[in-house]
Amino acid sequence: MQLTKKYKIHPTELQKNMLWELSNACTYLYNIALSERKDAWKNEKKSISYTRQQNYLPQLKKQYSVVDILYSKTCQMVLRKLDANYKSFFGLHKNGDKKARPPKFRSRKYFFTITYNQSGFKVVGNTIQFSHKMNNEDLIIDIGHDVSSLKIKQIEIFNDDKRGNGDFFIAITHEPEINVPYVQNNHFQAIDLGITKTITAINDKGKFFEITNPRYDLYWDSKISAVQSRRDHCKKYSKKWHRLNKTIRTMVRRKNNQIKDWQHKLSKSMLENTKANTIIVGKLNVKNMGKSKNKTLNRSTQNNGYLSRFIEFLTYKAELIGKQVVKIDERYTSKTCYVCGKQHNMPLYRRDMTCDCGNVIDRDRNSAINIMIRYLSNYATWTGYEHFAHNLRQTGLLTFDVSQMHPMNDITTRRNLHA
Repeated sequence: MQLTKKYKIHPTELQKNMLWELSNACTYLYNIALSERKDAWKNEKKSISYTRQQNYLPQLKKQYSVVDILYSKTCQMVLRKLDANYKSFFGLHKNGDKKARPPKFRSRKYFFTITYNQSGFKVVGNTIQFSHKMNNEDLIIDIGHDVSSLKIKQIEIFNDDKRGNGDFFIAITHEPEINVPYVQNNHFQAIDLGITKTITAINDKGKFFEITNPRYDLYWDSKISAVQSRRDHCKKYSKKWHRLNKTIRTMVRRKNNQIKDWQHKLSKSMLENTKANTIIVGKLNVKNMGKSKNKTLNRSTQNNGYLSRFIEFLTYKAELIGKQVVKIDERYTSKTCYVCGKQHNMPLYRRDMTCDCGNVIDRDRNSAINIMIRYLSNYATWTGYEHFAHNLRQTGLLTFDVSQMHPMNDITTRRNLHA
């Protein structure tokens, strides 16, 4: 497992010039490698691999003094980025995406992220020294935090504005020490991630835990839109335009940081306040979640604080304290009645399920129960499955005798037995 810490830095004017020189060198190398690939395909109908371009790097650095100032690992990461862009393009094209376009040449106007992978840097307390061949000046940046104890794998230097007019940041990827092994304690918690309610969780005792979406985006979006409207009436790239554009970047960053901070606190609180060592979540399909007739729900989905990122937070925090997050297929969990197994047409604007068997329940609660049943019936013991079903009956959520049930492979099989 690898984690990333991001730090805002305040380089001097000399350091900014050095960073821009390194960025321009990365851009130059990227464009040379891209041109080589394009020419090879145009003239010979051949594709050039990353390995071939990497092996040619020593000759390339001798030929171009601009590229020679870069550390060797940094050059390799530039070529890897180009290779990843091509693989992404081919993957989208293969899947039938008509809007997919091959990588384009990059402009020197934009700051190119500088990557040091595994080597090329030296950490001393709060400072990091980066390798280069520009001049006699050392590039030593103070990040304001002591990271000498971290097992660092990679460091990235980037700017939060595509034209480099924003703030500079350093992202440090490291491997944390995990001292607590995972132990199955026969306690489970199933989580359904939703739109109006971010979290709907149920434990093996049949008790629910729900968190509504605080919608920080509603607070910030109106303010951001007002400033954007003022900026759009200014001459592009004028002093006033740059000032308002900087204000917009600051507001967007504060909105994102607020959502991210809330997700960090929520994931930590959930793990600390549950006895369950096994947390079950559904594999998200965010694209389908946005297909709603209700425009308000569509906006809510798009600004829901990135549900996939919340699962990532939950996963790594659980691993650090000896717990485990398991992802399972959540298809039809919202549409299937957990009592009788009948499937219903449940568009996103329908928040409650009413079944012919008499079951009336919130769709998110129904989904959380089905996620728990699906996991227990497939991966847990019969005792755990029976225990959960018994607790559902005790809470009044289940009306038939659990002794007549058997662990099912999936919800569809259970529906057929109760039909």
